[in-house]
Amino acid sequence: MAIKLATYADLVALPDDVRAEVVAGRLVVSPPPMPEHGRAQRTLGSFVGGPYDDDDGRGGPGGWWLMAEVDVQLSVHDVVRPDVSGWRRERLPKPQRERPISLAPDWICEVISPSNAKHDLVTKRELYARFGVPYYWLIEPERRVLTALTLRDGLWLELGVYDDSAKVRIEPFPAVELEVGRLFFPKDAE
Repeated sequence: MAIKLATYADLVALPDDVRAEVVAGRLVVSPPPMPEHGRAQRTLGSFVGGPYDDDDGRGGPGGWWLMAEVDVQLSVHDVVRPDVSGWRRERLPKPQRERPISLAPDWICEVISPSNAKHDLVTKRELYARFGVPYYWLIEPERRVLTALTLRDGLWLELGVYDDSAKVRIEPFPAVELEVGRLFFPKDAE
């Protein structure tokens, strides 16, 4: 008997409180995120999303849609929900009318939790390369590190690995000087 491969319809059929994706036709369920995950996600959205999305036409460089945890259909059997993803507006003019978004993002950031590290560092990294996502950032709250990658000829090239003392400008958002340490809870709060 043939195994039925999961699709977006299988995700929609799940209860609203279940966090899941479809990867290679397999349903992958993740536990709810820890507070440090949410902090990194929100802070990145503020520092990068502010000038590149929210300020579009109001003094920031603009030109991007940045969204947290939206469904992205890379193929019929690959539907992911990146922590934060971004599209250049000329490639995705009206994202509010589409669910799932069926265009690979121009940038994805995943916040690594101990429970999902292998999935983000290995499985999704390969998946994002296969579907041509040009930039992939990984934030590791436990190590207080941000890793930035860019896709060149189908392979990931490391742009840099930055610890919580770094202040850097990273492609594809060079107009923002990102204080990496601000992505994490203050050390005295840990």
